[in-house]
Amino acid sequence: MYLEPFDDISWAYQLHYYLCFRTHRRKNLFSSDDKMNMLIQELSQICERHDFHQIKAKGYPDHLRCLLSLRPSHSISKALQTVKTNLSRELGARFGFKPPAWADGFLARSAGRVRIEAVKRYLDSQSEHHGYEQRARSPVFRFVAKNPKALTAAHSVFDLNHHVVLATKYRRGIFGPRIANELISYWGLVGTKKNFAIDRATVLPDHIHLMVRIVPKISISTCVLALMNNGQHWFGKHYPQLLVEAEVNQLWQPSAYVGTTGRITTALVKSFLSRDM
Repeated sequence: MYLEPFDDISWAYQLHYYLCFRTHRRKNLFSSDDKMNMLIQELSQICERHDFHQIKAKGYPDHLRCLLSLRPSHSISKALQTVKTNLSRELGARFGFKPPAWADGFLARSAGRVRIEAVKRYLDSQSEHHGYEQRARSPVFRFVAKNPKALTAAHSVFDLNHHVVLATKYRRGIFGPRIANELISYWGLVGTKKNFAIDRATVLPDHIHLMVRIVPKISISTCVLALMNNGQHWFGKHYPQLLVEAEVNQLWQPSAYVGTTGRITTALVKSFLSRDM
């Protein structure tokens, strides 16, 4: 059964990333207050031009720390390349820095409204939340990766965790535990190919919660569309009769929620950067 793949969808999102990168060879390029202030001012202007949102930033003589809010289509690697390139050009021309101004590497960690442990508890409580815990045979399937897959990328240290929610078309009750188990296993293969990992999942009849890690070079939108399109293709191939019975021509609603989470919250990162000023 052929199902039309999604090219674009509607997003509800909150994506916050704590980023840190150093000057080339740890040179003290921003040792004066004037240069430090100019660095932060220029960063703000770059973010505004390129549709990033600077939540908080702090400059040091040899590195920069910032908390940015990005869109689902933005990848960390591309956003940092844009920031570094523009900072090098603008500040290099103003202060006479010789290129390269910035080192290749970076640190990137996701943050969010709540810590990652709270999101895990939320996923684990979905059966109770939706009133399925009293059933003799619960339709809810839970997955926890026994050996979370290691993700690597050159010149970077990163930990990019996302809570993803997908819903079936018209919120039809399509999934059961057996099919959910097969789908999550298949998505694991997709993740290996596409460079993301599913660490946790709760599959209910009409929607799915996922905890997904990605590498910096891909955007969360790329990851989610890969999940939706590959999952839909797999479902149409193996269980087309369920889609016919549900009277839908697509497996998914053309929308998704994505939110970052991490070991520390956005509020704590903001507080850290503010105290350090």
